[in-house]
Amino acid sequence: MKRRDFIKHITWSAAGALLLPLAGPLRAAEAAWQAGGGAAGVRVKETYLSFRSLANRTQTDVIILHHIGNTNADVSAATVHQWHLANGWAGIGYHYLIRKDGTIERGRPRDTVGAHCYGENWHSIGVNIVGNFETNEPTAAQIDAAERLVAVLCRLYGLVPSGDTIKGHRDFNATACPGENLYERLPDVIAGVQRYYR
Repeated sequence: MKRRDFIKHITWSAAGALLLPLAGPLRAAEAAWQAGGGAAGVRVKETYLSFRSLANRTQTDVIILHHIGNTNADVSAATVHQWHLANGWAGIGYHYLIRKDGTIERGRPRDTVGAHCYGENWHSIGVNIVGNFETNEPTAAQIDAAERLVAVLCRLYGLVPSGDTIKGHRDFNATACPGENLYERLPDVIAGVQRYYR
């Protein structure tokens, strides 16, 4: 190991040791969530989907919001999983899917690389809010669930909720997603996330 790399390693190790005591509440929230409990009013419905090969994601610095787009039907994570398997993917590309009644369903395992935003999957979490928001509006229950979920994800990954850490799919790729009617509300969604984050 070169001297410069050794010093960098020691510096990061020391910083990590200093931060460990601060991670207690986050570890507790994660443990409760993993055990099937809720965190900050968030409950995730397990879907027990089977995936082809998945890669682990080692960095998370943005949460990307999506809509289904091609239908306004209240489709499930299992349905989207089948669609994406038919595309030849490992399975559903989103990490979470929010139904019309606000139910949050698990998609792809949270710490794996998604398949939801070309070129950005390696460092992002994908949250799909079910509906076609070019022609329809998300429900109040969906917006509230999205704000709560994203607030918990920001806490788990150490992200400060802002326009830099919460984006729409169209902020990265040439797409209408997450639909005009949801994208216009993104500043309000971010403000809601900030309220739940406190």
